[in-house]
Amino acid sequence: MPNKVFFISGIDTDSGKTFATGLLAKTLMNQGKTVITQKIAQTGCTDISIDIIKHREIMGIELLEEDISKITCPFCYEMPASPHLAAKLEGKQIDIITIDANTKALSSKFEYVLIEGAGGLLVPITDEIFTIDFIKQRNYPLILVTSAKIGSINHTLLSVEACLNRGVNLAGIIFNLFPEVDKNIVDDSQSKIKTDLHSKYPNAFFCEIPILQKDKTESFFINL
Repeated sequence: MPNKVFFISGIDTDSGKTFATGLLAKTLMNQGKTVITQKIAQTGCTDISIDIIKHREIMGIELLEEDISKITCPFCYEMPASPHLAAKLEGKQIDIITIDANTKALSSKFEYVLIEGAGGLLVPITDEIFTIDFIKQRNYPLILVTSAKIGSINHTLLSVEACLNRGVNLAGIIFNLFPEVDKNIVDDSQSKIKTDLHSKYPNAFFCEIPILQKDKTESFFINL
C-alpha cells in the first residue's frame, strides 16, 4: 500500500496530542501496519524527545534506532517555549529541510508516519513559517486533538475555521476525554464541535480517546 503521512496537532499545548499520536500508532500496529511517529521539534528537553519516548511507551515498544539517532526528532531545546523562540535562545534555528528529509527517510521504511506538532496550528516553527502553513505546503492530512476543558469549543472552532481558510485537509478530530469533566459539558462540547466540523468537512471523522489510567493505555479503532 502507498505510504501515508498524517500530521497531528492540538488546539493548544495541553490538548493531549502526544497521547493521541501514541494511541494512533498503537492502533495501526494492532491492525498489522508498520508505523513510526515523528516530532517536528521538542522544547523543554535536551536529549531524545520526551514526546517520542511517550509514544513508544504507549505503543509498548522500546526506542527505535531512528529515535536514538534523532531522525524522529533532531531538534530539542531546553526552554519550554514556542519552537522558534526556544531555538533562537540557544543561537540555533530549526531546519525545515532536515525535517522533510527525515520524513522522507521514515516514509521509505514505514507504511505510516505520524508527525506530532508543537502546540496549536498557529505556533511558529521558525520566524518565517507557522505550523498550519507547514501542513498546507506539504498537503498532509491533519488530525486535530481537542477536549472538553474550558475554552475548547472556541479554540476548536477557530482551528477548524483556520484550516478551511488555509485550504488544509482536516481528516478528523479526536476528542480527548481526559481530564474528566461534567458529562453535560462533554456532550455539549462534542455536539457543537461535530456540527461545525461536518458543516465544513463533511467526510471528516470524529472519535474519542478513552480516559487513560496511570498504569494503562487503551487503543481505539480508527480507519486511516
